Amino acid sequence: MIENKVTEKKLVYTVTIPIRWGDMDAMGHVNNTVYFQYMEQARIEWLSMMGCMPDENGNGPVIVNAYCTFKKPLKYPGQVEVCTYIGAAGRSSFETMQEMRSVGDGYALYAEGGAKVVWVAAENGKSIALPDAIKQKLSEIKTAGKRKTLTSS
Repeated sequence: MIENKVTEKKLVYTVTIPIRWGDMDAMGHVNNTVYFQYMEQARIEWLSMMGCMPDENGNGPVIVNAYCTFKKPLKYPGQVEVCTYIGAAGRSSFETMQEMRSVGDGYALYAEGGAKVVWVAAENGKSIALPDAIKQKLSEIKTAGKRKTLTSS
């Protein structure tokens, strides 16, 4: 399983997202696809803040896999806190992990997931080395402060 490959993570971004009525499905809880939208929103906000958006040539980040483990069903009305963490960076990629917690339920863990972000060339869609500025930012984040392990409490 993907989660087992990452042994350390570092909190990099937290956002609170309102649960919308339209997020629910016929079962009366947030549809499973919406969890991926919550993670995407948090990931894109963080990437944008980091300057990890496509460059003038269109080279930039894409995800090559995404996963989610559902612990409890989120329901409307409410708010979900999405905590974004990063793991190890490679030549052309880095791991993101996310926790989704219910604000109205004492921040209980409702789901966890993540995605592997790969830097790709726009011209052919193939992976290329992370830009030096991005590598530097990721390195600074990973070495700043205490690292948190994947074991949830």
